[in-house]
Amino acid sequence: MREKWKLWLLGSIGFILAILWLTPFYLMIVNAFKMKRDIFADTLGLPSAWTFENFVQAFEQLDFLRTLFNSLLISGVSVVIIIIFSAMAAYALSRNKSKISSLLFFVFVAAMLIPFQSVMIPLVAQFGQFGMLNKAGLIFMYLGFGCSLSIFLYHGTLKGIPISLDEAAKIDGANRFQVFWHIIFPLLKPMSITVGILNVIWIWNDYLLPSLVIGGAGSETIPLKLFFFFGQYTKQWHLALAGLTLSIIPVIIAYFFAQRQIIKGIADGAVK
Repeated sequence: MREKWKLWLLGSIGFILAILWLTPFYLMIVNAFKMKRDIFADTLGLPSAWTFENFVQAFEQLDFLRTLFNSLLISGVSVVIIIIFSAMAAYALSRNKSKISSLLFFVFVAAMLIPFQSVMIPLVAQFGQFGMLNKAGLIFMYLGFGCSLSIFLYHGTLKGIPISLDEAAKIDGANRFQVFWHIIFPLLKPMSITVGILNVIWIWNDYLLPSLVIGGAGSETIPLKLFFFFGQYTKQWHLALAGLTLSIIPVIIAYFFAQRQIIKGIADGAVK
């Protein structure tokens, strides 16, 4: 009887937490189908008349295909570079046991605690001097900010991969790069998917860094473009919510295709 009460209590808590977690999504999706006046009249209720006009206007005003391409390009290239460089760095740190490698790993871990706001002004100033306030510069910045957590996760996974695999490959004539690329890196696939998804969600939703680095017409990402729905004297909530709904669809699709690998990768990194 006592176990049943525990299960019932845990189930109730889980249900309440799920409702709280889903509430923002409910508000966003439901209000995306309302006219502007209906949102303020009844924010929580269902639309009295469902309309798709918000999505049509948001699609046009966002220049959605161009903006989507910019977000996909920046997010995709950034994540691929972060995965490759972080995996290589973590492999080097985990296989070379020394005081220097331990110190470097500690520096990478400590870097996760540095808030971006504390370095954004000098960072943007330095990149401006080299003419890198563009998409390439933004991707390079994402590499620097994304590597710390990624190296930490890869390092935890590499501890569970025996060094004997490296030694066997070297006996067969493989060099260090071939050992990593053909033996070790394929074994890191679950963690690579985890690192990819975590960084995609962060980069896809980032507003502050792109707003400082890229501002030219036609090069905006989706978060930057969504800002134009919020003017000084008016806020077009119906279009903004429709645009937000459109913008999260690619991330949700990617997550559902890779959710098993994400969970497995996080568990592997935590245990090992």
